[in-house]
Amino acid sequence: MRPIRMVDLQQQYQKISSEIKEALSTIMENSTFIGGKPVDDFTNSFAKFHNAKHAIPCANGTDALQIAMMGLGLQPGDEVIAPSFTYVATTEVIALLHLQPVFVDVDPKTFCIYPEAIRKAITPKTKAIVPVHLYGHAAPMDEILEIARENNLFVIEDNAQATGCTYFSKDGIAHRTGTMGIVGCTSFFPSKNLGCYGDGGAMVTNDDSLADRLKMIANHGQKKRYYHELIGCNSRLDAMQAAILSIKLPLLDGYIESRRQAADYYDKGFSGNPKITTPYRAPYCKHVFHQYTLVLEDVDRNGLADYLAKQQIPSMIYYPVPAHRQQMFAAFGGSKFNLPVTDWLTERVISLPMHTELDHEQQDFIINHVLKYVNGNK
Repeated sequence: MRPIRMVDLQQQYQKISSEIKEALSTIMENSTFIGGKPVDDFTNSFAKFHNAKHAIPCANGTDALQIAMMGLGLQPGDEVIAPSFTYVATTEVIALLHLQPVFVDVDPKTFCIYPEAIRKAITPKTKAIVPVHLYGHAAPMDEILEIARENNLFVIEDNAQATGCTYFSKDGIAHRTGTMGIVGCTSFFPSKNLGCYGDGGAMVTNDDSLADRLKMIANHGQKKRYYHELIGCNSRLDAMQAAILSIKLPLLDGYIESRRQAADYYDKGFSGNPKITTPYRAPYCKHVFHQYTLVLEDVDRNGLADYLAKQQIPSMIYYPVPAHRQQMFAAFGGSKFNLPVTDWLTERVISLPMHTELDHEQQDFIINHVLKYVNGNK
């Protein structure tokens, strides 16, 4: 049996190594490392993949969120509603821009932001909602967009973990996640479903005016070189990463299908165990399984993680401390938020290896050892 990795990028690379080497060699020969055709080609393809008018590349997913909020003109003191059960970058950028993060609870089944919690959190200072499509499962966008329309709020989709996910709206139209709000933000961190071999990110929007602003902000606030109209930053997707992403983008739907098949196999292996809840799949979306996350009941979660590690099986806890309980948000009143579902989940979730290269031999080994521990036969 091959060694089990949380994400096996080595095996994935071997299948596309010749194309990657050729693309990088061409860039080295041309010495166009910043901008140029590789970045333009990927940007156009990424927009087309989403059936969106504009894709704006940047240096990473955190920058994408920050630039999006800057581009929308949010001002210090404005309130932005976001889930606490997410990677800290989602809410970190809110605080970084001196906006006020308003943490709300999530649905215990989907792990995504709960619409009724959004409604209760809205005040006259609320300007935006940031739904996170967590672990590859879409947030309930129909309800979120309705709330946003009723209250004249921006919707900024954090799509870092769900690139390629399909959402089926109530009107029967299929959308890629990241295209339903005013702007969608994603990350190309190597472990993502569409990952490069370094850092990278992008924003997607159908708003022409906003697209112009986002491009300028990501490039020092300039449209014409040395003429700076806006306060901006330096956030670029370099040519090498763009070239890698151009090779991987046509393979993304196949990568996602491999993840779904692996998730199906896990589901079957854990079915019927009362102490294990496998990932929920809402009928309104097609889960892309960036993570395969179990919810445990009456199980020593940390003990399981230690036991698996001894069997050379990696696992991760996403996330052991929710955002509202992080020290960094103390000055923003994080501890005042009462989020019982979030607190409940952070004590019970554990993610197992999930990637395109998992085989049944590896999964059987993982499943058997998880069940051995959970059933007390370790």
